[in-house]
Amino acid sequence: MSLLQIDKLSLAIGGVQILHDVSLRLEAGQILGVIGESGSGKSMTAFAVTQLLPVGATCRGRVLLQGQDVLAQTEAQMCQLRGRVVSMVFQEPMTALNPLHPIGQQVAETIMVHENISRSAAMARAAQALTRAELPPERFPMGRYPHELSGGQRQRVVIAMAIALRPSLLIADEPTTALDVTTQAEILALLRRLVQEDGMGLMLISHDLAVVADMADQIVIMRQGEVVEQGPAAQLFSGLRHPYSQALLAASGHVPARPHRGQLGAPLLEVQRATRRYAGPRRGLWGRAPGFEAVRDVSFCLRRGESLGLVGESGCGKSTLTRAILGLDALQSGSIAFDGQPVWAGGSPARAVRRRMQVVFQDPYGSFNPRWKVARLVAEPFHLLDQPPTGAARRAAVNEALHSVGLTAADGDKYIHEFSGGQRQRIAIARALIIKPDLIILDEAVSALDVSVRAQVLDLLADLSGRFGLSYLFISHDLGVVRAITDRVLVMRAGQIIEEGPTEQVFASPTHPYTKELIAAAPVLPAYAKEIAQ
Repeated sequence: MSLLQIDKLSLAIGGVQILHDVSLRLEAGQILGVIGESGSGKSMTAFAVTQLLPVGATCRGRVLLQGQDVLAQTEAQMCQLRGRVVSMVFQEPMTALNPLHPIGQQVAETIMVHENISRSAAMARAAQALTRAELPPERFPMGRYPHELSGGQRQRVVIAMAIALRPSLLIADEPTTALDVTTQAEILALLRRLVQEDGMGLMLISHDLAVVADMADQIVIMRQGEVVEQGPAAQLFSGLRHPYSQALLAASGHVPARPHRGQLGAPLLEVQRATRRYAGPRRGLWGRAPGFEAVRDVSFCLRRGESLGLVGESGCGKSTLTRAILGLDALQSGSIAFDGQPVWAGGSPARAVRRRMQVVFQDPYGSFNPRWKVARLVAEPFHLLDQPPTGAARRAAVNEALHSVGLTAADGDKYIHEFSGGQRQRIAIARALIIKPDLIILDEAVSALDVSVRAQVLDLLADLSGRFGLSYLFISHDLGVVRAITDRVLVMRAGQIIEEGPTEQVFASPTHPYTKELIAAAPVLPAYAKEIAQ
């Protein structure tokens, strides 16, 4: 008997068909990778297994978990199964955790819901679960709150909650999407170890084929609510048959065609010995705790027409450096000049310099006002101009920006929630282009996108660079993307640039041990899959 057996599962919400005859199996001690783009039905399949479905959802077919059909269970019966038999790890740990409760209490709560034990006994069990998730209480006190932990540490807390009762089935829905490569590797290794130690089954949901290829025993590929291909991982990747599967594989290794400019132009952005310190927190009558240097003695140059990559783990100082370049934070020492002009002048950001730089953020939806229409959102940077266009000229400029990223003028009259993730990122790029900057800073601009949408956005960025002569500062933890889109790369660690050089040279022959560690931690497709993708 399979641990999980789904037979011809169909799901409709409000009369709209979401899943169509989905069938798959997962054995105890195995890892099942479920691959597909946003909207393919991956998460809804997982929610059907746990019966965490929205109001108005109806299911047909069978979902057998340890021989029990969960579709026939009452909500009270499902409450007994969730956490004890099946648990789930969600994509964004900060939203999965309660910010008002310490981490130990949240893990203990999972145990106390299912077992009639004392609080002290539950806390002891919680300590064991956190230790198994590599957060031992002697190093990470259980009285800490989620905001006091890093992204990877928060994800470990969520995993500790999920495994506290040693469930038979663990569902991990995009558990590493927002994590840097070394933290991602650690979380994946932790999940693999837990499967081996407990003999549980793991359903790993991801849009990253390289992650799943390295982890999974079995692969299921979904598209528009249907399973288009499935089988053993090695067998499947060596002979993908469905056109959608082949397109996903090709997009995973996509390298955009970038225009050849020959000799690069004069220096555009010059950072000289930049240092940014933060004061420590106040400690009552005893003053402040020791501060720290988020950016320390950083120097580099970005030339006109160049695409420069900046990589490093979370907390290495990338975002702090970006804020200083944009004139949002002042340096304690050093200087930043843009086209020969200081970014800070007279104790405040130089407006004339600031208008020549724009930024595209990681989460396009979070960076937009949902109450404004797209035309107003795209026109937002006009406030940086001394004489912004008005009336017909303003609308013409918005339409031109939308057309340049492959959208239409009619899209300006819609709201941001009416677009897909890839379209929202195109709108964010249009907003960055509206005042014709010389430099665009891309802060994890494609890390949350599906592989095919990511390929489209990278092609767009390469095309815009050729058409408008743009320079890019590309900040990302996705080393594959950085390698595909940049001319040179900087590697940052603990506030310092530890290695820099031409992108191919750094990736092919890294010299610093940390750079070697980053490259080794990045998931890669198997050699036979790479050949197919190319």
